[in-house]
Amino acid sequence: MLDKVVIANRGEIALRILRACHSLGIRTVAVHSTVDRNLKHVAMADESVCIGPAPSAQSYLNMAQIIAAAEVTDAQAIHPGYGFLAENADFAERVEESGFVFIGPRADTIRLMGDKVEAIRAMKEAGVPCVPGSGGPLGDDPAENIRIAREIGYPVIVKASGGGGGRGMRVVHTEAALVNAISTTKAEAKAAFGNDMVYMEKFLENPRHVEIQVLADGQGNAIHLGERDCSMQRRHQKVVEEAPAPGITPELRAEIGKVCVEACLRIGYRGAGTFEFLFENGRFYFIEMNTRIQVEHPVTEMVTGVDLIREQLMIAAGQKLSIRQEDIVLEGHAIECRINAEDPESFLPSPGQVHHFHAPGGPGVRVDSHVYAGYTVPPNYDSMIGKLIVHGPDRETAICRMRVALSEMVVDGIRTNIPLQQRIMADVGFQQGGQNIHYLEKRLKEQKEKSLSIG
Repeated sequence: MLDKVVIANRGEIALRILRACHSLGIRTVAVHSTVDRNLKHVAMADESVCIGPAPSAQSYLNMAQIIAAAEVTDAQAIHPGYGFLAENADFAERVEESGFVFIGPRADTIRLMGDKVEAIRAMKEAGVPCVPGSGGPLGDDPAENIRIAREIGYPVIVKASGGGGGRGMRVVHTEAALVNAISTTKAEAKAAFGNDMVYMEKFLENPRHVEIQVLADGQGNAIHLGERDCSMQRRHQKVVEEAPAPGITPELRAEIGKVCVEACLRIGYRGAGTFEFLFENGRFYFIEMNTRIQVEHPVTEMVTGVDLIREQLMIAAGQKLSIRQEDIVLEGHAIECRINAEDPESFLPSPGQVHHFHAPGGPGVRVDSHVYAGYTVPPNYDSMIGKLIVHGPDRETAICRMRVALSEMVVDGIRTNIPLQQRIMADVGFQQGGQNIHYLEKRLKEQKEKSLSIG
Protein backbone atom coordinates (compact mmCIF):
# COMPACT_ATOMS: atom_id res chain seq x y z
CA MET A 1 0.00 0.00 0.00
CA LEU A 2 1.05 3.61 -0.53
CA ASP A 3 2.72 5.33 2.42
CA LYS A 4 2.00 9.03 1.82
CA VAL A 5 -0.28 10.84 -0.66
CA VAL A 6 -0.43 14.49 -1.71
CA ILE A 7 -4.03 15.64 -2.12
CA ALA A 8 -3.87 18.10 -5.02
CA ASN A 9 -7.31 19.61 -4.57
CA ARG A 10 -9.53 21.49 -2.14
CA GLY A 11 -12.97 21.46 -0.55
CA GLU A 12 -15.20 18.45 -0.10
CA ILE A 13 -13.32 16.14 -2.49
CA ALA A 14 -10.02 16.82 -0.71
CA LEU A 15 -11.65 15.87 2.60
CA ARG A 16 -13.19 12.78 1.00
CA ILE A 17 -9.76 11.64 -0.29
CA LEU A 18 -8.14 12.33 3.09
CA ARG A 19 -10.68 10.14 4.87
CA ALA A 20 -10.14 7.27 2.42
CA CYS A 21 -6.36 7.56 2.83
CA HIS A 22 -6.56 7.53 6.62
CA SER A 23 -8.87 4.50 6.56
CA LEU A 24 -6.07 2.64 4.77
CA GLY A 25 -3.34 3.93 7.06
CA ILE A 26 -1.94 6.25 4.38
CA ARG A 27 -0.44 9.54 5.57
CA THR A 28 -1.62 12.69 3.81
CA VAL A 29 -0.21 15.98 2.60
CA ALA A 30 -2.69 18.80 2.01
CA VAL A 31 -1.59 21.42 -0.49
CA HIS A 32 -3.51 24.68 -0.33
CA SER A 33 -3.64 28.27 -1.49
CA THR A 34 -3.21 31.16 0.93
CA VAL A 35 -6.98 31.71 1.11
CA ASP A 36 -7.59 28.02 1.88
CA ARG A 37 -5.36 27.67 4.93
CA ASN A 38 -8.47 27.15 7.12
CA LEU A 39 -9.98 24.29 5.12
CA LYS A 40 -11.02 21.31 7.23
CA HIS A 41 -8.80 18.79 5.45
CA VAL A 42 -5.76 21.05 5.87
CA ALA A 43 -6.19 20.86 9.65
CA MET A 44 -6.74 17.09 9.53
CA ALA A 45 -3.84 16.21 7.21
CA ASP A 46 -0.56 14.84 8.55
CA GLU A 47 1.28 17.65 6.77
CA SER A 48 0.32 20.71 4.76
CA VAL A 49 2.11 22.87 2.20
CA CYS A 50 1.03 26.28 0.90
CA ILE A 51 1.49 26.25 -2.88
CA GLY A 52 0.57 29.83 -3.81
CA PRO A 53 -1.94 32.67 -3.69
CA ALA A 54 -5.70 32.38 -4.21
CA PRO A 55 -5.88 32.39 -8.04
CA SER A 56 -6.03 28.78 -9.28
CA ALA A 57 -3.41 29.43 -11.96
CA GLN A 58 -0.90 30.23 -9.21
CA SER A 59 -1.86 27.41 -6.85
CA TYR A 60 -4.07 24.44 -7.72
CA LEU A 61 -3.08 24.60 -11.39
CA ASN A 62 0.61 25.14 -10.63
CA MET A 63 2.12 21.78 -11.58
CA ALA A 64 5.65 22.62 -10.44
CA GLN A 65 4.52 23.70 -6.98
CA ILE A 66 2.41 20.57 -6.43
CA ILE A 67 5.23 18.26 -7.51
CA ALA A 68 7.65 20.23 -5.33
CA ALA A 69 5.30 19.68 -2.38
CA ALA A 70 5.48 15.94 -3.00
CA GLU A 71 9.27 16.14 -3.13
CA VAL A 72 9.78 18.09 0.11
CA THR A 73 7.36 15.85 2.04
CA ASP A 74 8.73 12.56 0.65
CA ALA A 75 5.28 11.55 -0.62
CA GLN A 76 4.83 8.62 -2.99
CA ALA A 77 1.74 9.62 -4.91
CA ILE A 78 -0.52 12.49 -5.93
CA HIS A 79 -4.33 12.31 -6.02
CA PRO A 80 -5.83 15.05 -8.23
CA GLY A 81 -9.51 14.62 -7.22
CA TYR A 82 -11.75 16.19 -9.86
CA GLY A 83 -11.45 19.49 -11.70
CA PHE A 84 -8.20 21.49 -11.68
CA LEU A 85 -5.46 19.10 -12.99
CA ALA A 86 -7.41 15.83 -12.69
CA GLU A 87 -7.71 15.34 -16.46
CA ASN A 88 -4.53 17.10 -17.50
CA ALA A 89 -2.37 14.58 -19.36
CA ASP A 90 0.72 16.80 -19.12
CA PHE A 91 0.38 16.87 -15.33
CA ALA A 92 -0.03 13.09 -15.11
CA GLU A 93 3.06 12.72 -17.28
CA ARG A 94 5.13 15.13 -15.19
CA VAL A 95 4.07 13.41 -11.97
CA GLU A 96 5.19 10.00 -13.25
CA GLU A 97 8.41 11.40 -14.76
CA SER A 98 9.22 12.98 -11.39
CA GLY A 99 9.08 9.54 -9.79
CA PHE A 100 5.65 9.75 -8.18
CA VAL A 101 2.48 7.73 -8.71
CA PHE A 102 -0.38 9.57 -10.39
CA ILE A 103 -3.62 8.28 -8.87
CA GLY A 104 -5.55 8.02 -12.10
CA PRO A 105 -5.17 6.74 -15.67
CA ARG A 106 -1.95 6.89 -17.64
CA ALA A 107 -1.19 10.14 -19.44
CA ASP A 108 -1.76 8.66 -22.90
CA THR A 109 -5.23 7.45 -21.85
CA ILE A 110 -6.15 10.89 -20.48
CA ARG A 111 -4.87 12.48 -23.68
CA LEU A 112 -6.89 10.07 -25.84
CA MET A 113 -10.15 10.64 -23.94
CA GLY A 114 -9.55 14.40 -23.68
CA ASP A 115 -9.58 14.72 -27.45
CA LYS A 116 -13.28 14.22 -28.15
CA VAL A 117 -12.73 13.35 -31.82
CA GLU A 118 -10.16 10.68 -31.02
CA ALA A 119 -12.21 9.44 -28.07
CA ILE A 120 -15.26 8.87 -30.27
CA ARG A 121 -13.11 7.13 -32.86
CA ALA A 122 -11.63 4.85 -30.18
CA MET A 123 -15.06 4.09 -28.72
CA LYS A 124 -16.48 3.22 -32.13
CA GLU A 125 -13.60 0.81 -32.68
CA ALA A 126 -14.34 -0.71 -29.25
CA GLY A 127 -18.00 -1.22 -30.15
CA VAL A 128 -19.42 1.52 -27.91
CA PRO A 129 -22.58 3.09 -29.44
CA CYS A 130 -21.96 6.70 -30.49
CA VAL A 131 -24.08 9.60 -31.69
CA PRO A 132 -24.20 9.82 -35.53
CA GLY A 133 -21.70 12.47 -36.53
CA SER A 134 -18.88 13.69 -38.74
CA GLY A 135 -16.58 10.87 -37.64
CA GLY A 136 -13.69 13.30 -37.36
CA PRO A 137 -12.78 17.00 -37.28
CA LEU A 138 -14.52 19.39 -39.66
CA GLY A 139 -12.41 20.94 -42.40
CA ASP A 140 -12.55 24.42 -43.90
CA ASP A 141 -14.67 23.47 -46.94
CA PRO A 142 -18.18 24.92 -46.35
CA ALA A 143 -19.73 22.74 -49.05
CA GLU A 144 -18.33 19.55 -47.48
CA ASN A 145 -19.53 20.58 -44.01
CA ILE A 146 -23.00 21.27 -45.38
CA ARG A 147 -22.99 17.84 -47.02
CA ILE A 148 -22.03 16.20 -43.72
CA ALA A 149 -24.81 18.04 -41.88
CA ARG A 150 -27.39 16.98 -44.45
CA GLU A 151 -26.26 13.39 -44.11
CA ILE A 152 -26.53 13.52 -40.31
CA GLY A 153 -29.84 15.40 -40.39
CA TYR A 154 -30.79 18.63 -38.61
CA PRO A 155 -30.61 19.72 -35.88
CA VAL A 156 -26.88 19.16 -35.43
CA ILE A 157 -24.49 20.28 -32.71
CA VAL A 158 -21.00 21.63 -33.39
CA LYS A 159 -18.59 20.76 -30.58
CA ALA A 160 -15.05 21.75 -29.72
CA SER A 161 -12.75 18.73 -29.61
CA GLY A 162 -11.02 20.07 -26.51
CA GLY A 163 -14.21 21.27 -24.82
CA GLY A 164 -16.13 19.99 -21.85
CA GLY A 165 -18.41 20.98 -18.99
CA GLY A 166 -20.98 22.40 -21.38
CA ARG A 167 -18.52 24.80 -23.04
CA GLY A 168 -17.54 24.90 -26.69
CA MET A 169 -20.75 23.74 -28.32
CA ARG A 170 -23.43 25.26 -30.55
CA VAL A 171 -26.75 23.81 -31.73
CA VAL A 172 -27.64 24.45 -35.40
CA HIS A 173 -31.22 24.00 -36.60
CA THR A 174 -30.95 25.24 -40.19
CA GLU A 175 -28.49 24.96 -43.04
CA ALA A 176 -28.35 28.75 -43.34
CA ALA A 177 -26.82 29.01 -39.86
CA LEU A 178 -24.30 26.19 -40.20
CA VAL A 179 -21.22 27.87 -41.71
CA ASN A 180 -21.29 30.78 -39.28
CA ALA A 181 -21.86 28.43 -36.33
CA ILE A 182 -18.79 26.37 -37.26
CA SER A 183 -16.53 29.41 -37.63
CA THR A 184 -17.79 30.95 -34.38
CA THR A 185 -17.33 27.71 -32.42
CA LYS A 186 -13.82 27.29 -33.84
CA ALA A 187 -12.87 30.81 -32.77
CA GLU A 188 -14.29 30.26 -29.28
CA ALA A 189 -12.55 26.90 -28.99
CA LYS A 190 -9.21 28.42 -29.96
CA ALA A 191 -9.59 31.12 -27.33
CA ALA A 192 -10.84 28.83 -24.55
CA PHE A 193 -8.92 25.60 -25.13
CA GLY A 194 -6.02 26.55 -27.42
CA ASN A 195 -7.38 24.13 -30.01
CA ASP A 196 -9.80 25.15 -32.78
CA MET A 197 -10.67 21.60 -33.84
CA VAL A 198 -14.43 21.03 -33.94
CA TYR A 199 -16.67 18.14 -34.96
CA MET A 200 -20.35 17.65 -35.65
CA GLU A 201 -22.99 15.33 -34.22
CA LYS A 202 -26.69 14.74 -34.46
CA PHE A 203 -28.42 16.85 -31.80
CA LEU A 204 -30.70 14.63 -29.78
CA GLU A 205 -33.65 16.80 -28.78
CA ASN A 206 -34.99 15.03 -25.68
CA PRO A 207 -32.26 12.80 -24.26
CA ARG A 208 -31.47 11.88 -20.71
CA HIS A 209 -27.91 11.97 -19.33
CA VAL A 210 -27.01 8.49 -18.11
CA GLU A 211 -23.47 7.49 -17.20
CA ILE A 212 -21.72 4.22 -16.36
CA GLN A 213 -19.16 3.98 -13.54
CA VAL A 214 -16.17 1.71 -14.18
CA LEU A 215 -13.11 0.49 -12.30
CA ALA A 216 -10.08 -1.07 -13.99
CA ASP A 217 -6.69 -2.05 -12.62
CA GLY A 218 -4.70 -1.76 -15.86
CA GLN A 219 -3.72 -5.40 -15.41
CA GLY A 220 -6.46 -6.99 -17.47
CA ASN A 221 -9.35 -6.63 -14.99
CA ALA A 222 -12.31 -4.26 -15.23
CA ILE A 223 -15.86 -4.00 -13.87
CA HIS A 224 -18.81 -1.64 -14.08
CA LEU A 225 -20.83 -0.49 -11.09
CA GLY A 226 -24.11 0.35 -12.77
CA GLU A 227 -25.41 3.68 -13.95
CA ARG A 228 -26.31 7.14 -12.69
CA ASP A 229 -28.93 9.52 -14.05
CA CYS A 230 -27.67 13.12 -14.18
CA SER A 231 -30.44 14.67 -16.27
CA MET A 232 -31.40 17.42 -13.80
CA GLN A 233 -29.14 20.11 -15.25
CA ARG A 234 -28.95 23.86 -15.56
CA ARG A 235 -26.74 25.33 -18.29
CA HIS A 236 -25.16 21.91 -18.86
CA GLN A 237 -24.19 21.71 -15.17
CA LYS A 238 -25.54 18.83 -13.07
CA VAL A 239 -27.74 19.77 -10.12
CA VAL A 240 -29.20 16.43 -8.94
CA GLU A 241 -27.88 12.91 -9.60
CA GLU A 242 -29.30 9.51 -8.76
CA ALA A 243 -28.56 5.80 -8.99
CA PRO A 244 -29.82 3.64 -10.46
CA ALA A 245 -31.35 5.55 -13.38
CA PRO A 246 -35.16 5.30 -13.50
CA GLY A 247 -36.41 2.94 -16.18
CA ILE A 248 -33.11 1.21 -16.97
CA THR A 249 -33.74 -2.53 -16.92
CA PRO A 250 -31.20 -5.02 -15.53
CA GLU A 251 -30.81 -6.42 -19.05
CA LEU A 252 -30.03 -3.00 -20.56
CA ARG A 253 -27.66 -2.22 -17.67
CA ALA A 254 -25.77 -5.48 -18.19
CA GLU A 255 -25.58 -4.89 -21.94
CA ILE A 256 -24.16 -1.36 -21.86
CA GLY A 257 -22.01 -2.16 -18.82
CA LYS A 258 -20.36 -5.05 -20.63
CA VAL A 259 -19.58 -2.81 -23.60
CA CYS A 260 -17.93 -0.24 -21.30
CA VAL A 261 -15.88 -2.91 -19.53
CA GLU A 262 -14.65 -4.28 -22.86
CA ALA A 263 -13.71 -0.74 -23.95
CA CYS A 264 -11.68 -0.30 -20.73
CA LEU A 265 -9.76 -3.48 -21.44
CA ARG A 266 -9.19 -2.47 -25.05
CA ILE A 267 -7.62 0.89 -24.18
CA GLY A 268 -5.76 -0.44 -21.11
CA TYR A 269 -7.66 1.79 -18.71
CA ARG A 270 -6.44 2.16 -15.11
CA GLY A 271 -8.40 3.56 -12.17
CA ALA A 272 -11.92 4.94 -11.81
CA GLY A 273 -13.70 6.34 -14.84
CA THR A 274 -17.10 7.24 -16.19
CA PHE A 275 -18.62 6.67 -19.61
CA GLU A 276 -21.14 9.46 -20.25
CA PHE A 277 -24.07 8.77 -22.55
CA LEU A 278 -27.12 10.47 -23.95
CA PHE A 279 -30.05 8.08 -23.61
CA GLU A 280 -33.06 8.43 -25.89
CA ASN A 281 -35.74 5.98 -27.02
CA GLY A 282 -34.09 3.09 -25.22
CA ARG A 283 -30.67 3.61 -26.84
CA PHE A 284 -27.32 4.77 -25.44
CA TYR A 285 -25.10 7.23 -27.34
CA PHE A 286 -21.55 7.82 -26.07
CA ILE A 287 -20.56 11.48 -25.64
CA GLU A 288 -17.35 11.40 -23.56
CA MET A 289 -15.36 9.57 -20.92
CA ASN A 290 -14.29 11.26 -17.69
CA THR A 291 -10.91 9.88 -16.66
CA ARG A 292 -11.27 10.75 -12.97
CA ILE A 293 -13.55 10.37 -9.98
CA GLN A 294 -16.89 12.18 -10.50
CA VAL A 295 -18.60 14.68 -8.21
CA GLU A 296 -21.59 12.31 -8.11
CA HIS A 297 -19.65 9.16 -7.19
CA PRO A 298 -21.36 8.88 -3.75
CA VAL A 299 -24.68 7.70 -5.20
CA THR A 300 -22.89 4.74 -6.77
CA GLU A 301 -21.14 4.04 -3.47
CA MET A 302 -24.47 4.08 -1.65
CA VAL A 303 -26.17 1.52 -3.90
CA THR A 304 -23.14 -0.78 -4.35
CA GLY A 305 -21.36 -0.49 -1.00
CA VAL A 306 -18.05 0.07 -2.81
CA ASP A 307 -15.68 2.85 -1.66
CA LEU A 308 -14.52 4.20 -5.02
CA ILE A 309 -11.72 6.40 -3.63
CA ARG A 310 -10.36 3.44 -1.66
CA GLU A 311 -10.35 1.39 -4.86
CA GLN A 312 -8.49 4.20 -6.67
CA LEU A 313 -5.79 4.14 -3.99
CA MET A 314 -5.42 0.37 -4.07
CA ILE A 315 -5.18 0.30 -7.87
CA ALA A 316 -2.56 3.07 -7.77
CA ALA A 317 -0.59 0.95 -5.31
CA GLY A 318 -0.37 -1.73 -7.97
CA GLN A 319 -2.99 -4.07 -6.58
CA LYS A 320 -5.35 -6.02 -8.80
CA LEU A 321 -9.09 -5.45 -8.53
CA SER A 322 -10.42 -7.23 -5.47
CA ILE A 323 -14.01 -7.01 -6.73
CA ARG A 324 -15.53 -9.19 -9.43
CA GLN A 325 -18.46 -8.21 -11.61
CA GLU A 326 -20.68 -10.77 -9.89
CA ASP A 327 -19.95 -9.05 -6.55
CA ILE A 328 -21.68 -5.87 -7.72
CA VAL A 329 -25.33 -5.83 -6.65
CA LEU A 330 -27.38 -2.63 -6.73
CA GLU A 331 -29.43 -2.24 -3.57
CA GLY A 332 -32.05 0.47 -3.12
CA HIS A 333 -31.89 3.99 -4.55
CA ALA A 334 -29.61 6.97 -3.88
CA ILE A 335 -29.99 10.67 -4.69
CA GLU A 336 -27.44 13.47 -4.46
CA CYS A 337 -28.18 17.20 -4.30
CA ARG A 338 -25.29 19.56 -4.95
CA ILE A 339 -25.31 22.34 -2.37
CA ASN A 340 -23.93 25.56 -3.86
CA ALA A 341 -23.15 28.94 -2.32
CA GLU A 342 -25.37 30.83 -4.71
CA ASP A 343 -28.64 32.72 -4.85
CA PRO A 344 -31.41 30.18 -5.55
CA GLU A 345 -33.20 32.60 -7.90
CA SER A 346 -30.47 34.55 -9.73
CA PHE A 347 -27.79 31.82 -9.33
CA LEU A 348 -25.19 34.48 -8.59
CA PRO A 349 -22.36 33.27 -6.33
CA SER A 350 -22.76 34.02 -2.61
CA PRO A 351 -19.34 33.87 -0.94
CA GLY A 352 -18.88 34.92 2.68
CA GLN A 353 -18.75 33.64 6.23
CA VAL A 354 -20.95 30.77 7.36
CA HIS A 355 -22.33 31.79 10.77
CA HIS A 356 -24.17 28.56 11.55
CA PHE A 357 -23.91 25.14 9.93
CA HIS A 358 -26.01 22.09 10.74
CA ALA A 359 -25.75 18.84 8.81
CA PRO A 360 -28.91 16.73 8.65
CA GLY A 361 -28.99 13.12 9.87
CA GLY A 362 -31.17 10.07 10.07
CA PRO A 363 -31.29 6.72 8.27
CA GLY A 364 -29.52 6.70 4.91
CA VAL A 365 -28.31 10.33 5.08
CA ARG A 366 -24.74 11.30 4.15
CA VAL A 367 -23.20 14.78 3.95
CA ASP A 368 -19.93 15.34 2.08
CA SER A 369 -18.91 18.90 2.95
CA HIS A 370 -15.88 20.83 4.12
CA VAL A 371 -18.00 23.63 5.58
CA TYR A 372 -18.25 24.43 9.31
CA ALA A 373 -19.54 27.32 11.43
CA GLY A 374 -17.12 30.23 11.06
CA TYR A 375 -15.74 29.05 7.71
CA THR A 376 -15.51 31.71 5.02
CA VAL A 377 -16.44 30.62 1.50
CA PRO A 378 -13.93 32.34 -0.81
CA PRO A 379 -15.02 33.93 -4.11
CA ASN A 380 -12.11 32.38 -6.01
CA TYR A 381 -13.39 28.88 -6.75
CA ASP A 382 -16.44 26.84 -7.74
CA SER A 383 -19.52 27.63 -5.65
CA MET A 384 -20.20 24.04 -4.54
CA ILE A 385 -19.84 23.78 -0.76
CA GLY A 386 -21.06 20.25 -0.29
CA LYS A 387 -23.20 17.34 -1.37
CA LEU A 388 -26.24 15.95 0.40
CA ILE A 389 -26.75 12.27 -0.36
CA VAL A 390 -29.55 9.98 0.76
CA HIS A 391 -30.22 6.27 0.31
CA GLY A 392 -33.45 4.34 0.66
CA PRO A 393 -34.90 0.95 -0.23
CA ASP A 394 -36.63 2.53 -3.25
CA ARG A 395 -36.76 5.82 -5.15
CA GLU A 396 -39.89 7.09 -3.41
CA THR A 397 -38.32 6.61 0.02
CA ALA A 398 -35.09 8.25 -1.13
CA ILE A 399 -37.00 11.34 -2.32
CA CYS A 400 -38.86 11.53 1.00
CA ARG A 401 -35.60 11.26 2.94
CA MET A 402 -34.03 13.96 0.78
CA ARG A 403 -36.94 16.33 1.42
CA VAL A 404 -36.55 15.85 5.18
CA ALA A 405 -32.77 16.21 5.01
CA LEU A 406 -32.99 19.43 3.00
CA SER A 407 -35.45 20.87 5.52
CA GLU A 408 -32.99 20.10 8.35
CA MET A 409 -29.87 21.47 6.68
CA VAL A 410 -28.77 24.90 7.98
CA VAL A 411 -26.19 27.11 6.26
CA ASP A 412 -26.60 30.63 7.68
CA GLY A 413 -24.63 33.71 6.65
CA ILE A 414 -24.61 33.03 2.93
CA ARG A 415 -27.26 32.14 0.38
CA THR A 416 -27.47 28.60 -0.96
CA ASN A 417 -29.47 26.67 -3.55
CA ILE A 418 -31.23 24.56 -0.89
CA PRO A 419 -34.61 26.19 -1.76
CA LEU A 420 -34.09 25.18 -5.41
CA GLN A 421 -33.32 21.60 -4.40
CA GLN A 422 -36.46 21.55 -2.27
CA ARG A 423 -38.53 22.67 -5.28
CA ILE A 424 -36.99 19.93 -7.41
CA MET A 425 -37.79 17.23 -4.84
CA ALA A 426 -41.40 18.48 -4.68
CA ASP A 427 -41.76 18.64 -8.46
CA VAL A 428 -44.25 16.11 -9.83
CA GLY A 429 -42.22 15.58 -13.01
CA PHE A 430 -39.08 14.79 -11.07
CA GLN A 431 -40.98 12.46 -8.79
CA GLN A 432 -42.22 10.55 -11.84
CA GLY A 433 -38.60 10.05 -12.97
CA GLY A 434 -37.03 9.73 -16.38
CA GLN A 435 -37.10 13.42 -17.35
CA ASN A 436 -34.74 14.70 -20.06
CA ILE A 437 -31.79 17.09 -19.73
CA HIS A 438 -33.90 20.11 -20.70
CA TYR A 439 -36.59 19.53 -18.08
CA LEU A 440 -35.13 21.58 -15.21
CA GLU A 441 -34.33 24.65 -17.29
CA LYS A 442 -37.79 24.53 -18.81
CA ARG A 443 -39.39 24.39 -15.35
CA LEU A 444 -37.21 27.24 -14.08
CA LYS A 445 -38.19 29.37 -17.07
CA GLU A 446 -41.88 28.64 -16.50
CA GLN A 447 -41.61 29.54 -12.81
CA LYS A 448 -39.79 32.80 -13.60
CA GLU A 449 -42.41 33.81 -16.17
CA LYS A 450 -45.19 32.98 -13.72
CA SER A 451 -43.64 35.08 -10.93
CA LEU A 452 -43.11 38.00 -13.31
CA SER A 453 -46.74 37.89 -14.46
CA ILE A 454 -47.95 37.84 -10.86
CA GLY A 455 -45.64 40.72 -9.98
